[in-house]
This record gives sequence, structure tokens and C-alpha cells, in this order.
Amino acid sequence: MVSVSFQGERGAYGEAAARKFFKECQTLPLGTFADALDAATDGRAEYAILPVENSLEGSVGASYDLLHHTELRVTGEIYHRIEHCLIGSGSLGEAGTVYSHPQALGQCRKFIEQHGMKTIPTYDTAGSVEIVRKLGRNDCASIASEAASAIYGVPVIARNIADNPSNHTRFLILSQKESPRTGSDKTSIIFSIRHEPGSLYRILAAFYESDINLTKIESRPTKTETWEYNFYVDFEGHKDDPQIQGVLEKIGKETLFIKALGSYPAAGPD
Repeated sequence: MVSVSFQGERGAYGEAAARKFFKECQTLPLGTFADALDAATDGRAEYAILPVENSLEGSVGASYDLLHHTELRVTGEIYHRIEHCLIGSGSLGEAGTVYSHPQALGQCRKFIEQHGMKTIPTYDTAGSVEIVRKLGRNDCASIASEAASAIYGVPVIARNIADNPSNHTRFLILSQKESPRTGSDKTSIIFSIRHEPGSLYRILAAFYESDINLTKIESRPTKTETWEYNFYVDFEGHKDDPQIQGVLEKIGKETLFIKALGSYPAAGPD
């Protein structure tokens, strides 16, 4: 049985996504995204799972920054439906303070404002349930999954509280292995460009001229130079496809830095 590291406590959405992707696996809960990647790098786990974007709140910047530096390869992806619950020992009317991860708080913004709740960010959704359990106060609640409610023995006050019921998070699966071609693949790369007219245009034009479909483009500050950015791009195809190899070779001449994060079977929302 494979082992998968994830950020958070038991009952976190990352753990649920890992179990959905692998069907059967052993999971290793860790404190940070970096810890989860380190575990797969040093062999404590075979795989790591990392959230990279949410359909309501957008990209997870911390994850993209880690992808720049990791030695692991992206070998899979999964879109996991997020079903937030308000969890606590009191009633809805008593819950004046709510704890959860900032992404979850943002995804339930309308519900929180409607009920006049004060928000306290935590490092993890499932961990926020444990915080509320230890506080033992009826005026404190958390936002997390129903699975977390069962694990920590704290009742569900309200279900499906996200602003939009179509709430999915995209997770990447990373390991030290490469993923072979399947015929329905996606590739992720990172690159930086020169500060000169047309730099980004020439790179995007290379994909267009080769009839390669871009599925995502994201820019992130380099953290080393002011107003310098790295570009994260996902596109259809496998890096071992001759067509893709030709484009990567062409755009490599236009970039200051380029890194292939990996190729993997493309997935879609459930």
C-alpha cells in the first residue's frame, strides 16, 4: 500500500483527496506544505499531495512557490469537491467566533457575514475542529469537513455552507517517479523571462503555432528580485511527445530559466 504525506490533521481535505486518488493508501499528516514535500523527498512517504488552486478562491500561492524549489515530479492531479460544514458544540445562534484555514473562511464568506461571526484563521481546517474541541465553548465553532467532525467528536451545526456549492480544489500528486504517457496528459512548467518587449508573447505564440492548448497560466513574484516574476504554465500533452519537446526547446531559448515540473494524466472536476 502506498504512503502519502499531506498538510494538516486527520480529516483534512488533503487526506480525503489522497484517499480518493489512490483508493487505498496510508496517509502521513504533517504541519506544513513544505513538510509534506520533504517527507516524499526523503522517503518517509512515496507521494505528497499539494493543493494548488480552488474554484472559488483561486490559486494557493504558497504551493506554487514550493513547486519552484522541489526536486519532486508532478505525477498526477485530482479535483476534489469541498463540502464545508460549521462544526461546534453549540447552536448556530451561539456561534459568534469561527476558526478555520483562511481559504475555507474565504469560501464561506457570505455565510459568516450573514451570521455576524468573527473569524480566526488557523493553519488547517481539520485542526480547527480540534481547537474548538479543546476550547469547549458553545460560542466557538469551526469550518471543516464532516469527516473531521466524526474524527474529533464535535457535532455538525450546519452543512454545505460555502458561498457556491460548486466548490472544488485541485491537488497535485508529487513523487520521485515520472509518469508515463497515457495519451491524455497534461504538463506543468515554470519559467522566467527577460524584461524586453514581446518576451511573453513569443513564448505564448510558440504554443499557439504548435496547436498546444494552455490550460492555466499563473505569475508569482520570484521573492529574490523586486517586480520579477516566475510564470507557471499547464498545457495539454506529455513532455515526451515530439511536439511538446520541440516547443520546450524553442521556448527555452526565450527564457532566463525553465523547469519542467512533470507530465501526468489529466483529470477533471467530479
